[in-house]
Amino acid sequence: MHRGRKLASGFTLVELLVVIAIIGILVGLLLPAVQAAREAARRMSCSNNFKQIGLAMHNYHSAYKELPRQNGGTGLGILDGNTNWWEGSTTTNNEELSAFVGMMPFLEQQGLWDSIVSPGTKTLNDQPLPRAAGTLGSWTSMGPNPRLDREGGESRRFIPWSTEIPTLRCPSDPGTGAPAGGRTNYAVCLGDSWTQVWDHGPKNGNLTPGDNWRAVWFQATDRGFFSRKKSTKFRDILDGLSNTVAGGEIITDLGDRDKRSALAAVTTSWEIEQQPMLCVDNNWIDPESPSFWCDTGSTGCTEPTRFMDGANGRGMNWAWAAMTMTGMHTIRPPNAEMCEAHWYDNVGTCPPSSRHQGGVHILMGDGAVTFITDSIEAGDQRAPTIGARYVAPTDVPNRPGKKSPYGLWGALGSRGAKEVIEEQLNQ
Repeated sequence: MHRGRKLASGFTLVELLVVIAIIGILVGLLLPAVQAAREAARRMSCSNNFKQIGLAMHNYHSAYKELPRQNGGTGLGILDGNTNWWEGSTTTNNEELSAFVGMMPFLEQQGLWDSIVSPGTKTLNDQPLPRAAGTLGSWTSMGPNPRLDREGGESRRFIPWSTEIPTLRCPSDPGTGAPAGGRTNYAVCLGDSWTQVWDHGPKNGNLTPGDNWRAVWFQATDRGFFSRKKSTKFRDILDGLSNTVAGGEIITDLGDRDKRSALAAVTTSWEIEQQPMLCVDNNWIDPESPSFWCDTGSTGCTEPTRFMDGANGRGMNWAWAAMTMTGMHTIRPPNAEMCEAHWYDNVGTCPPSSRHQGGVHILMGDGAVTFITDSIEAGDQRAPTIGARYVAPTDVPNRPGKKSPYGLWGALGSRGAKEVIEEQLNQ
């Protein structure tokens, strides 16, 4: 009896290749969707962090009837022999603390706050502080000057200043660790104007009350939700809390010469406030990589006169009130370049920035968080800031009550210029 053979079942080589090709196409289609979903989740988490900061800001104001001070803290260190606020100190903080320090108890960081206000000897590397001239061998209440470039970097060993606060970090920002202290992805809004006098605020370099000349120019440019070396209150926000920016998102420096996080600085005074686009006009941005500053390998551009990054880059120290660390303006639009006068602890245009696509999160004064696109209407970008100084010391600043020259973006940053906001920002 003849028995027929069974035919072997299975895929042919062609069929297998077709299946693999289909799977590859599906993966190629799904992978961007998965990445987009993950970024959407990170963006929502980033927004929620900002809402927590807004709530902490309001709770602080409810408790103390004023906003936490940008450039607050204790005065000059007598033991250190300091005569100016920019000098380092292990015995005081020279009024260099950011507004975030005061918010710590309201951000569920009571333990960290206790370690800030309570004197002690504990250090990050468990090595004792030196007992020498100008030191106590221990920390004092409210900690040392948080800047990382003084006193041999001793401030970095103060544990709170090197602690990363989860609420102050956006999960879309990959920056972590040295050369930073505790990084931050959020900054307080200092308004739509500033001038060279803002390096000291309304005070002199030795933190005594400023003279009449300084008071005039500081008052002319003090237009933001937060000020410098002085407190503001909700009653000062004449344009309304829901119409005024209280803070903005920022990226932290990655050492890649990103124009938003590495600092280009001009070496002449009184110029940037007259020309907010000075770093652009100087041809310092790489035309082949317009998100980065020019360097020695670039063509068609000029390296910045002074360039600073690393520990002195954007957002590298949440406790320090320097504009580059924890401040932002509504002058240049979101994700524009950061351009300063002279040095990283001086003054300049510090726009908000983010790793999200197309814009940044903004915290409004009423606690609402909205997403502002890079293309927001920003008026005349070459107009001098309100209060810009022209010929020292006999000139007269622009009238402080003027509306912002920087369009809708500038109007959102000024607290009392009586601009009318006619757009729904979240639409």
